[in-house]
Amino acid sequence: MNSRRNFIGKLGAGMAGLFMVSRVKDVYAINNQGRLPVVVSTWNHGLKANDAAWDVLRQGGYALDAAEAAARITEADPEVITVGYGGLPDANGKVTLDACIMDERGNAGSVAFLEHIKHPISVARLVMEKTPHVMLTGKGALDFALSSGFKKENLITPLAKKAWKKWRKEDRTFKPVINIENEILPNHDTIGILALDAQGRLCGACTTSGMAYKLHGRVGDSPIIGAGLYVDGEIGGAVATGSGELVMKTLGSFLVVELMRNGMSPEEACKEAVHRIAAKIEGYEQHQIGYLALDIHGNIGSFSMQPGFEYALKNDLVSDLVKVNSYMR
Repeated sequence: MNSRRNFIGKLGAGMAGLFMVSRVKDVYAINNQGRLPVVVSTWNHGLKANDAAWDVLRQGGYALDAAEAAARITEADPEVITVGYGGLPDANGKVTLDACIMDERGNAGSVAFLEHIKHPISVARLVMEKTPHVMLTGKGALDFALSSGFKKENLITPLAKKAWKKWRKEDRTFKPVINIENEILPNHDTIGILALDAQGRLCGACTTSGMAYKLHGRVGDSPIIGAGLYVDGEIGGAVATGSGELVMKTLGSFLVVELMRNGMSPEEACKEAVHRIAAKIEGYEQHQIGYLALDIHGNIGSFSMQPGFEYALKNDLVSDLVKVNSYMR
């Protein structure tokens, strides 16, 4: 009788697990049911990134290591046209990268307008851990990276160069593209990662090649602490994706975390941050903004300006994409 009960109990637990997996794109994914550890990342390339983070988290590792590992996967993927190696260049044909990282204690590091270095997220971490500064930019960031042992590389792929040459010949104007899709390499946008480890430590990372064909020297929200990423280890964290100018004007990720501090759920806070942009910034209809938030209890929330935004979730039960509700229909 006991063996039969044990079998039924195991069968029931297994069925419950299957039920939870089947609901990954519904309430289960949004709430995460307080499961630790957990990692979330923006867009479809977050799936591979999350796998790298999970390799750290499932062994009881540190959330900061997990977030960095996740970012490095996307930075090194030539098929991701919006991050790192393979990223579409600026108007001058130069691939310039931005990244930042933040731990649960409020320590942060950032690099902006960095060329020739495949893993800006790791340079940002060294800025945080080895210097008294938060941000290094341009040649200074490159010199620091090279002196720290990073290798100088050509980051523009043949396909990215082909796309730039086509743009230069036919268009030569810059305009934001909602949920960017490219005829050569379909993809999306900046990757932001939030990882919560088994010890309850919450850390984040954000890395991007920025808007395609931007003016040379342009820096977006991704390396700006409080804009592209913000983490408070006592409350939660948030990351942003989309048109960085709108995020910078409202310090979106900081706003999301502060709204959570004042009692809003991650979902409510992301929604209010998007509404803030719509209420204050003219022309918001021409842009995509997506916010993703994770609190220290493992609750997840997200909201976007336009349809089409999604995030990747991974914990001990599920690994899947979650579609996000939007302000515009």
